[in-house]
Amino acid sequence: MSSPEHYTIAQVADILGVSKETLRRWDKNGTLVPERMCDNNYRLYHKSQLETFEQARLLFNSQWQREAETTPQRPYTLLELFAGAGGLAIGMEMAGFESLLLNELDHAACQTLRINRPHWNVVEGDIAQIDFAPYRGKVDMISGGFPCQAFSYAGKKLGFEDTRGTLFFEFARAIKEAAPKIFVAENVRGLLAHEGGKTLATISDIISELGYELVSPRVLKAVFYKVPQKRERLFLVGIRKDLADKARFHWPSPYHRILTLRDALKAGELYPDDVPASEGQKYPPRKAAVMAMVPAGGYWRDLPDAVQRDYMQRSYFLGGGKTGMARRLAWDEPSLTLTCAPAQKQTERCHPEETRPLTVREYARIQTFPDNWRFAGSQSAQYKQIGNAVPVNLAYAMGRALVRLLNDIEQLPPAQQEPH
Repeated sequence: MSSPEHYTIAQVADILGVSKETLRRWDKNGTLVPERMCDNNYRLYHKSQLETFEQARLLFNSQWQREAETTPQRPYTLLELFAGAGGLAIGMEMAGFESLLLNELDHAACQTLRINRPHWNVVEGDIAQIDFAPYRGKVDMISGGFPCQAFSYAGKKLGFEDTRGTLFFEFARAIKEAAPKIFVAENVRGLLAHEGGKTLATISDIISELGYELVSPRVLKAVFYKVPQKRERLFLVGIRKDLADKARFHWPSPYHRILTLRDALKAGELYPDDVPASEGQKYPPRKAAVMAMVPAGGYWRDLPDAVQRDYMQRSYFLGGGKTGMARRLAWDEPSLTLTCAPAQKQTERCHPEETRPLTVREYARIQTFPDNWRFAGSQSAQYKQIGNAVPVNLAYAMGRALVRLLNDIEQLPPAQQEPH
């Protein structure tokens, strides 16, 4: 364990967003040399060494506590699209938003929303069937994570109409019809580079066509926002053009430290109690025997060579690290990004001590869902809902930042706030 002034190689890798291998290389070439080596060759870095890096400075000078005091000047209203199991919605609720409508296609996810928030207006079904015009002038924000579908660029100047048939078109249509003051959309990091950047450029053009100014998109790393998980999400924030020059969006500050799996599953600053017992997947006997040999934080390369060859089969001879295979998590590091199932061969998420996949409630905690948030549907449906969610604390941090933006807009004369 590190002291408040010292950081382990794993912690520094998370703070700076580089691999441990990169840090070892920096150690050798003198770029960043650990201040203190323990008897077991354990690298420890002093806080002062890290202050030359912007990511570390933001962490050490965190404004999180000040921003946590943000309150809406009035109840701000929200339409949430592609709501899933409610990760984004809970965060927005905590920040002070009132949902007028939540739309989701998946039946089990809708059941989850209804069980936990009977008063929410959950509209189950195809977004293409919803008319958003009645909400015009009544909604402050639209939010949601539209699934990234490829556009067909063949011979088209891709404007709003040309994206018909995609879920982005439906998100954009909701914005056009309801004319909210602002919107927030979240997506996978890959959208940035999709089609060599053409997809994001098209999205940006359409947002402008609809009368909104897009804040320069940013990938947020959940580990900086009180989430014990190495998940990255791309956020798009738009402000109606008649308001954009009068109010500026500021991205949320990071939490003062990076949380680990121990913070997620044991009593501490994240949860008052240890993780409650719940159901979870089991390994078949042969796989359990292999996983039992993997140390905490280890993966397939930590197995005996004969076991590696047998377990990996043809993958043994292919390039790449394949670091998700036969992977056991470690107590003192954040979890790797959760997927829709905890025991997929490529993205194994084994408990750090026990030889089993993470349970449903362990999954939920790593995504910072409250312990009283219940999930509907089959076990696999529950894992899928949790794995697809926006981490609640990341959503809460973004929600507070969006409330601050709306508070600034609220200072304008009422006539300037109405959609033109």
